[in-house]
Amino acid sequence: MEKVMNIIKPKPNPQQQLRDWQRRLRQECRNIERQIRDIQREERNVQKAIKDAAKRNDMGSAKALAKEIVQSRKTVNRLHENKAQLNSISMHLGESVAIARTVGHLSKSAEVMKLVNNLMKAPEVAVTMQEFSKEMTKAGVIEEFVNDAVDTALDSEDIEEEIEEEVDKVLTAIAGETAAELPEAVRRERVKQPAQRAGPAQEQEAIPEGVDDEEELEELRARLAKVRS
Repeated sequence: MEKVMNIIKPKPNPQQQLRDWQRRLRQECRNIERQIRDIQREERNVQKAIKDAAKRNDMGSAKALAKEIVQSRKTVNRLHENKAQLNSISMHLGESVAIARTVGHLSKSAEVMKLVNNLMKAPEVAVTMQEFSKEMTKAGVIEEFVNDAVDTALDSEDIEEEIEEEVDKVLTAIAGETAAELPEAVRRERVKQPAQRAGPAQEQEAIPEGVDDEEELEELRARLAKVRS
C-alpha cells in the first residue's frame, strides 16, 4: 500500500523541497536556542550554590559544581557550532535554487554533504540529520556515505588536566575572594576529602541552618545534566 501511495503522491518540485528543508532547519535552530537558554538558566543557580559552598569552606562541593559548569559551557559551545552549521546548510541550499530552476532538479553539493556528515556526529542533532541525509541523498543533493567518525580523543591524563585548569578558572571567577582566602593546603585537603564529616555537632555548625546541603547540590547537578542531554 505504501508503494502505491508513493506512486500516486506527486513528488515535490525542487523549490517546495527546499522550502520544507529550510523550515525544518529553522525549527532545529530554535530548539538549539531553547536548550542553550535552559542550560544557562540552570548555570546561574549552580553559580549561586558554588558561592554558598565556598562561604562555608566546602571546597569539595564547590569544585564538583564548578566541574558541572565547565561541562555545560562545553555543551553550549558545541550547540552554537551546531546552529552555525545548520544555518550554513540552509544558505547553501538557498544557493541551489537558481541552478534548480535551470536544470529542473537539485544538484549535488559537496559543502552540504560535508556539513551534514559533521552534524551526524553531534549527539544533539544526530537523529534529525540522519533523516535529512536520507532525504537529500534521495533528492540527489548529497551522495550516500558511511559515517566514518575518527577517534580524536586525547590522552585521558591530558583531558583531566585541561578540565582541572578550567574548573579552577571557574571556581576562582565565581567563588572569588571567598575561595582565595583559604590557604592552598586547606583547599587541596578539602577537595580531596569532600565527604569527610567531623561529627554531628561540627557538621551542623558548618552548614547554615535550614539548608539540606547534599540534597540541594545533587538536585542542582541533576537539573543541569538534564538540560545538557
